[in-house]
Amino acid sequence: MAKLDCSRVLLKLSGELLKGGESAGVDSDAVSHVAARVRDFRALGVELALVIGAGNIFRGLTASRRGMDRTCADYMGMLATVINALALREALENQGVPTRIQSAIAMTGIIEPFDQVVALDHLAAGRVLIFAAGTGHPFFTTDTTAALRACQIGAKCLFKATKVDGVYSADPKVNRDATRYRQISYTDALRQRLNVMDSTAFSLCMDNGIPIVVFDFEEKDIFRRIVQGDLSRATLVSEGETAVG
Repeated sequence: MAKLDCSRVLLKLSGELLKGGESAGVDSDAVSHVAARVRDFRALGVELALVIGAGNIFRGLTASRRGMDRTCADYMGMLATVINALALREALENQGVPTRIQSAIAMTGIIEPFDQVVALDHLAAGRVLIFAAGTGHPFFTTDTTAALRACQIGAKCLFKATKVDGVYSADPKVNRDATRYRQISYTDALRQRLNVMDSTAFSLCMDNGIPIVVFDFEEKDIFRRIVQGDLSRATLVSEGETAVG
């Protein structure tokens, strides 16, 4: 397996990382912990952009399934990602990490609008860049947002943070016989409808040749290991052949 180019990475985080325990919302200690992990990742010499979900505050798809209009629900979810982005920016700045936010929805006086050229300038200047408000359109997930922004900034790979050490054929917390993939092709990931990312996100990465690394966000030293080429505790989704183990 060839060593990944991690010079510029789009990191996709779950909004649930920002909540404390089982309670919903934004917990300051949890945000500080995530910021410290991001700080350490950036310290490895990586140009780093982030997309964070809103599962700790509001899930548009869940609300739509309960009867809310999908467009309205998705816009509420997009605004929730802005809250998370602001909290994470504050925590990163407090830890000495220069950080900027760009939003797909105009919020004059609060955060910058998305601008590809300015985004590239921020990354080149060594700032962490957080993309908020999804794509600005309903019916797209934050996974798709991460894949889209990765394409737009020329990211060398997309890191997908989860609660398990890679991609499995089924939920390993439910099915003890689930198969763990060391590497899986985009095609197999799409065909098997794996729940790691949605099909649109997988397709965008496949069409633009952006490998996806799936890993456990809380595993000690995982960022350094991946950057140095050790993927033994992660799964690589790429054009290569599928391998288990």
